[in-house]
Amino acid sequence: MLFNSFEFLVFLPVVFLLYWFAFKSLKWQNLLVVIVSYVFYGWWDWRFLILIAFTTFCSFFSGLLIKRYETIKWASKLVSISNIVINISILCVYKYYNFFIESLCEVFQSIGITLHISSLNLILPVGISFYTFQALSYTIDVYRRKLSATNDIVAFFAFISFFPQLVAGPIERATNLLPQFQTPRHFDYAQAVDGMRQILWGLFKKMVVADNCAVVVNEIFANYHSLDGPHLWVGAFFFTFQIYGDFSGYSDIAIGTAKLFGIRLMRNFNVPYFSRNIAEFWKRWHISLNTWFVDYLYIPLGGSREGKLKTIRNTMIIFLVSGLWHGANWTFIVWGLYHACLFIPLLLVGNSHKYKDTVATGRMFPYWTEFNRMMVTFLLVMLGWVVFRAETMTEAYQYIVRMFTVGGSFPKHGNDPFIYIGILCIVEWIQRNKQHGLQIASTGILKYTFVRWSIYLIVFISTFLLAGQQEEFIYFQF
Repeated sequence: MLFNSFEFLVFLPVVFLLYWFAFKSLKWQNLLVVIVSYVFYGWWDWRFLILIAFTTFCSFFSGLLIKRYETIKWASKLVSISNIVINISILCVYKYYNFFIESLCEVFQSIGITLHISSLNLILPVGISFYTFQALSYTIDVYRRKLSATNDIVAFFAFISFFPQLVAGPIERATNLLPQFQTPRHFDYAQAVDGMRQILWGLFKKMVVADNCAVVVNEIFANYHSLDGPHLWVGAFFFTFQIYGDFSGYSDIAIGTAKLFGIRLMRNFNVPYFSRNIAEFWKRWHISLNTWFVDYLYIPLGGSREGKLKTIRNTMIIFLVSGLWHGANWTFIVWGLYHACLFIPLLLVGNSHKYKDTVATGRMFPYWTEFNRMMVTFLLVMLGWVVFRAETMTEAYQYIVRMFTVGGSFPKHGNDPFIYIGILCIVEWIQRNKQHGLQIASTGILKYTFVRWSIYLIVFISTFLLAGQQEEFIYFQF
């Protein structure tokens, strides 16, 4: 079920009314969350439900076993490792088995040896990487004693399957989300209204910005070999905003929807295209995944505590795994390596933690040096997105080469996405210190209710009048 679909438009208010008016106790609310989440997820393919239920059961009982044997170090460690291996194995089989087999066959074929290994005809379950990592966080945190194992299986199922963030995040920590399903919730009008505003802003980013960009992007990438440089730059530029509008739009809708049910999810995007270097970009892009890798991979590997060489090694591992997490394709792996190569020089000169505040805090415009750094960072990120979007490394290489070597005139079609991107950038620049674009403070002329609601109405009408052709969310494939 898509957030930008008629089915969800009916689904959400029905669930909201049942949740607050028919299922008032904590136990029944959690049970409702589980049922509707499985309906939401099973809307794509009911067979996906078997896999997520299995993952949930394994993680739930692993927590109980770790708690039971917490005084026996080797036993609790064995249970934790076993659950991690089970979950990672499932993920690898469904997502990476064919990729590894095909790559292995190609390597042996290049030296004249033909391997006869069959690939598997498996459907990649929607959002498997997201809910697998969420389940793993629970097992690891229980083992580390950062969280007590729960005996409430309904609350745990709700934690793993909570429908707003189930298929594309944010990837929640058990320490944040699970306790919210174990504590009575009460309707908060102000929180719910803010959630509706955030949903609206997310829909604008997805339906107006991302979906309109997608039309041009799909055409340009499909015909890149016959297009000139300016067209390819436009394609790269539009995809840069397509993926941001698509993914951050999903996160806004998910976070806003959760607020309607009294649940707070972590922020997943924080105006990443206003970053002044790559390190800052990665602190602001897909925050839930990046902090997951830091907490559960980078720090256990030693982090930055054991000298420059091991810090560089750990950084390379993080970006390689991050690239592979995004998909079974060499383009994602190279994309991860590319960002590692941009990040490591900042580590060497000690600038990886340079920017801790939002650009131009307390000012309307950035300093000239800040603006230049933002533009350089944006261009580097945009080139990386070409590799990410390409089907193969050959396509990525040829696309980038043609961007820089083939002349031509500036494209005369596809001006609408430029306008929508401009609106997005202006709003997010003005609101860069807020949680989302429509979190409007009641000051100045905006203190009048009529003015604020006029803005919301304009955004609402524009979203549906200017919406592009409906596209599935990009990150569903991950």
